[in-house]
Amino acid sequence: MEVRSENSIQVRSDKFPSTVIPRTRLQVWFFRVCSSILLWTCLVHIVAVAELWHPRLLTGFTSRISWITRPPLRLQHSLHSPPPLVPSRYYRSNGFLKVSCNGGLNQMRAAICDMVTVARLLNLTLVVPELDKKSFWADPSDFEDIFDVRHFIDSLRDEVRIVRRLPKRFSSKYGFEAFQMPPVSWSNEKYYLEQILPLFSKHKVVHFNRTDTRLANNGIPLALQKLRCRVNFQGLKFTPQIETLGHKLVRILQEKGPFVALHLRYEMDMLAFSGCTHGCTVEEAEELKRLRYAYPWWREKEIVSEERRQQGLCPLTPEEATLVLQALGFTKETQIYIASGEIYGSERRLAPLRAAFPRIVKKETLLDPAELQQFQNHSSQMAALDFMVTLASNTFIPTYDGNMAKVVEGHRRYIYC
Repeated sequence: MEVRSENSIQVRSDKFPSTVIPRTRLQVWFFRVCSSILLWTCLVHIVAVAELWHPRLLTGFTSRISWITRPPLRLQHSLHSPPPLVPSRYYRSNGFLKVSCNGGLNQMRAAICDMVTVARLLNLTLVVPELDKKSFWADPSDFEDIFDVRHFIDSLRDEVRIVRRLPKRFSSKYGFEAFQMPPVSWSNEKYYLEQILPLFSKHKVVHFNRTDTRLANNGIPLALQKLRCRVNFQGLKFTPQIETLGHKLVRILQEKGPFVALHLRYEMDMLAFSGCTHGCTVEEAEELKRLRYAYPWWREKEIVSEERRQQGLCPLTPEEATLVLQALGFTKETQIYIASGEIYGSERRLAPLRAAFPRIVKKETLLDPAELQQFQNHSSQMAALDFMVTLASNTFIPTYDGNMAKVVEGHRRYIYC
């Protein structure tokens, strides 16, 4: 301490030790931390007591949080935390089943369900299916680009053993050639047990190079039917990238109100395959015919369009779809999502539909082009986005009784019934 006198004015200065200031700041910081912990603890207890005393007391507050953190109820089933792994089913495998799916996304999806069921019936080890890369769509996507492989394997492990690839000893690099064949269409379990199972004793690996409709829909044991459904509704889950963007699409649509998902199956491949050219110009009809001849696996070549149409085997045209929607009572205010690829004839054929229903949208109009960039030229991945939207729609209307119509109808029954 120092005392000085300047013109009878005393000046007193105290020199504190340098360690006192940091210690004081530390005490203040410690007090703030303890106070924060105490306040949060009290808040947690108050909320808990309030919920016990009156469960609806905080409903308004918590509902706003849940709207932000959770998707609409219709989609929550696919976002639940994964259940614990079920115990694996131990069995002596009779061999490896390799399959190459053919067709579009939903045709391949149905085929995968069938092949898992066949593998279970014959006690086989299933190799993760190969997807079609050579058909009209020329989609280079692999299984893991569309479906969650780990989930597929783990969710079905109590039924069938699934591996990502064949063991090295069965690789073509080592000169091994798998026995290839297409199973007979619409076959029951007797065919697979009596004619297919013996092949594995001889070849060890059998490659099904076609898988569409190779298992009968009816007349097979209930246990096999249940497994089919389990694969479709639980085992086949889209990748996180597809699910994230699909949920965003649904959220955008639902924020604008109820919506109709219209599967307008008026695409070039469908018209060429079916031979339905009603409403097309002469040039368009010739173009579709040339396309039909270009693909050898489309067996029917000479098709009379009007006969096919009278048999009820043609998809509705956009003009006919417009009339159906109006007859069902939908108005101009109805929000309609078109779940399909590029419509043949483009905007010219869509004009009547747009005039009757101005609130027509597609994924390309709802999302930023950059968000869809990774899915461009991958028709199956784009179809997966449409699939998710159709499941969440208030009303689903297909214009053709094809694979997507059937798969979506079954899935919606599973979700909502």
